[in-house]
Amino acid sequence: MSSPISPSAACPDYELWRQGYGVIQHTETTCDHVHILASRLVAAGHQPDTATVYRKLADLDRLTSAGLWLVVHMTYANRVDSSGAQLAARDFKCNPEGHTGGALNMVPAYAAYLALNNLTGQTRSWLMGQGHCVAAIDALNVLTGNLLPEQHARYTGTDGLSRMVADFYSYQQKPDGSMAAPLGSHVNPYTAGGIIEGGYLGFAELQYAHMPLPGESLVAFLSDGAAEEQRGGDWVPRWWRAADCGPVTPVMIANGRRIEQRTELGTREGLERFEMHLAARGFDPFRFDGRDPAAFVCALAEMEHSLQYRSARALDGELDYPIRIPYGIAETVKGFGFYGAGLNAAHNLPLPGNPRMDVRARELFREHASRLWVAPDELAGSVLRLKEHEQQARPLERDHPLAKRNPPDLVIPAIAACHDQVSPMLAVDNFFRALVTQNPDLRARVGNPDELASNRLNGVLEDLKHRVNDPENSSESVHGKIITVLNEEAVVSACLANKAGLNLVASYEAFCVKMLGALRQELIFARHQKAAGRPARWLGLPVIATSHTWENGKNEQSHQDTTFCESLLAEMSDVSRVIFPADYNSTLAVLPSVFTGRGKISCMVIPKRERPCVFDAREAETLARHGALVVDEDTSGGEPILLIANGAYQLSEAIRACERLRETGTSFRLVYLQEPGRFREPRDPLEAESCISEFERERPFPSRLHRRVALTHMRPEIFRGHLHPLFPDPGHSRVLGYINQGGTLNEAGMLFANRCSWGHTLAACASVMGKPPGEWLSSAELAAVEGRGDPVLITRGLP
Repeated sequence: MSSPISPSAACPDYELWRQGYGVIQHTETTCDHVHILASRLVAAGHQPDTATVYRKLADLDRLTSAGLWLVVHMTYANRVDSSGAQLAARDFKCNPEGHTGGALNMVPAYAAYLALNNLTGQTRSWLMGQGHCVAAIDALNVLTGNLLPEQHARYTGTDGLSRMVADFYSYQQKPDGSMAAPLGSHVNPYTAGGIIEGGYLGFAELQYAHMPLPGESLVAFLSDGAAEEQRGGDWVPRWWRAADCGPVTPVMIANGRRIEQRTELGTREGLERFEMHLAARGFDPFRFDGRDPAAFVCALAEMEHSLQYRSARALDGELDYPIRIPYGIAETVKGFGFYGAGLNAAHNLPLPGNPRMDVRARELFREHASRLWVAPDELAGSVLRLKEHEQQARPLERDHPLAKRNPPDLVIPAIAACHDQVSPMLAVDNFFRALVTQNPDLRARVGNPDELASNRLNGVLEDLKHRVNDPENSSESVHGKIITVLNEEAVVSACLANKAGLNLVASYEAFCVKMLGALRQELIFARHQKAAGRPARWLGLPVIATSHTWENGKNEQSHQDTTFCESLLAEMSDVSRVIFPADYNSTLAVLPSVFTGRGKISCMVIPKRERPCVFDAREAETLARHGALVVDEDTSGGEPILLIANGAYQLSEAIRACERLRETGTSFRLVYLQEPGRFREPRDPLEAESCISEFERERPFPSRLHRRVALTHMRPEIFRGHLHPLFPDPGHSRVLGYINQGGTLNEAGMLFANRCSWGHTLAACASVMGKPPGEWLSSAELAAVEGRGDPVLITRGLP
C-alpha cells in the first residue's frame, strides 16, 4: 500500500473511531490504511469527506460488536435483553449448541463486507466456504434488516431477536417433519444472500474464481482448515481471466484451529510457508488484523482496486496471464471477542459449563457478553448510516448478483437424427457446439478431468479449447473455455460456479465418484431453495459419465464402478436426473430438456463406442418425454414375460435374448428404461411432480405381466430397491447387473463375468417362468451360463 496520509487535525469522527469499541481495537497499521482508504473514497466521489468515512467506520465497530453479542446469545440463550440487563438462569438453553468460534470470527468479516458496499455504493456478491459460521451472517442480516421474507416475518419487531436466538438449534419440526424455523446450522435458502451451504469444506475455494461475470465483484470468505485439505484452490490464477470474470477477493480467516486441534496455519511458520506457497502459484498474499472490521474493509478495498488495475492492463495486452490475484489472510484467534478465544473449546461451546446450571459459566457469559453490548439507540443510528441502499440506488445484499442468477431462455439448436452406427457421444458433441454458438451471450464452461478426444468430444475441443497460460498447440488457448486438470472436484466446481452460463462436464464413470461431494452440496441447496418457494434458476448441468463400467474392461476394476449413477439416483429426482441414453438419437432427443431444466443436475451415462441406432427420431422423442419405451413385443402365445433394459449394452443383450424367445414362440415385451428415477415411488410431494403416476406406469409396465426380468447398468440390488414398484411380485422377478466382477476384459467379457449376458438373461427368464432353461439354451450354452462350459459360446459375435 502507499505511504500513510495524516488525518485532519483533531477530527472528532476520526477520534471516535480511533478509540475503538468494546473488544475492537485498531492498530497503527490499520489506522494508516484507513487514512488511505478514506482519501481514496473521497477522491473517487463515493463519500463527501473523510469525516463521513471515519464516522461510518465507527458505526461499523458498533455493528460488529452487536453481531458478536447476538452470536453468543444464539449459542447459549433462549432470549435477549436489548437493554443490556443480565439474563437469569432460566433464560439460558438446556442444551446449548453452535459453531461459536468460527461464527465470531466471521462477524467482523461479513460486517466489513456490508460496510464496504455502503462506502463505495456497490453491492458485491459474497460467498462463505465455512457454512457452519452462518450465525454470523444471520445475526448481522437481522440487525441490518437484510432479510428474506421468512426471517423478516419472524425475527423483526418486538421480541424478534429473542425468537431468533430461541430458534437457533431448537430442533423444532413442522407436522411433515421439516424444520419449523427459517434458521439452520449452515447457510441455507433462508440465509439472505446465501448461495452455497458450505457444509463440505474446500469447495468454495474451487468455485469462486469462476463465479462473477465482468462488471460484478465477489468477496470470498475461506477457511484455513480447508486450505490444508483442498489444494485445488491454489489454481485460481491459472483459471481467472478478466475477459470473462469479474474481480474476486479471497480472504482466508486464519484462526489457527480446526475442531479439536491447531491447524498448520495456526503457527507463524505455517502461515509463512502458506504465503510462500500462494506467492509461488500466482497469488499476491498479505496478512492483516482479522479482529478489526476496519482492517477487513481496507484489505477488501485494496485487493479489489489492485486486481481491477491489473485486469485493465491485461485487457490492454500489457500483462500476460496469469496475473497475480490478491489474497488476504485475516489473522485472528478462534472465537475472538468472547471467553475461551484461542482454545479448542472455542469451536463449539467456549464456556466451561452450561450457564443454565453452572453459576461460573453464567457469570462468565454475563461478563464477556456485556463487553459486546451496544445500546439500541446507538446501534440503530449506526445501522441507518451503514445502509443507505435507496439513496445509493443499489440492491440489498440479499439480492446480490450471484444470488439472483437467472440466465435467459436458451435457443435450442436443431440437429438431425442419425441412422448409422455411431458413438452416442457424438450427439453431445454436435449439440453442445451448436448450443454455445446459438447462445453467444452465455459464458461456456466445460469440466474435463480426462481426455476430451477419448470421450468423443473432438468438436467441443476444437471450438472451445483448453484454458492454459502458455498454449502449446491449436487445442489450447489463454482464453479457452475448457477447464482441464486431473482433479474431478476442481473441474466440476468450475461448472457448478458458472450459474450464469452453459456448462458440460464429462469424465470416466469411475472417476465421477470424486465429484459426489460437490454435486450433493449443490443438489441439497437447490432442493431447499425449491422447498422455500424460490427455486434455483440456473440452467441445467449435465455431468456425463462416459468411458463407463461396461466399456472399461481394459483398465481393470478401478475403472469399473457404477457408484456415481447409483448415488445420484438416491438423491431427489426432481433436482437430480439419472439418464441412460442407449444410442445417438436417444441422446440427442433428451439433451434439450437437460439444459433447459433449471436448477437440475443430470447424470447421463453414455457409451462412447459406436452403437447401433435402435431408436428413430420419433421413438427417441417419446423416450425422452416419458422416460421409458416399449422396444419390441410378441404376444402370440400365453402371458408375455416382461423384460426391462436399462443401459445401452443391457439393451443389446435384451434384444438378443428376445430373438431367441421369438424363435421358440415365447411371448415377451421388452421395455427400455432410460430415466429410472421417474418410475420410483416418490418420497415427497416435490419429487412426485417429476415421477410417473401409477396410471402412466401401467402403460409400459402393465400389472397383468407378473413375470419380470431386468438388466441394469447399475448394481441389481440398488436398481431393484429404487424401483420396487416395477417388481410387485419379487418371487417372479430377477434383476441382473453389475456385481463387482471384472478385470481386463472386453464388453462381452464384462457382461458375462457379471452374469447379465443374453444367455444369463434367458436363464433368468426360465427361472421366473418356472421352466427349464434348456428350452431356450443349448446344453453347451447352458453349461457356459452355469460356469461349467466355455464363455465364448455366449460372448462370440459381440464386440
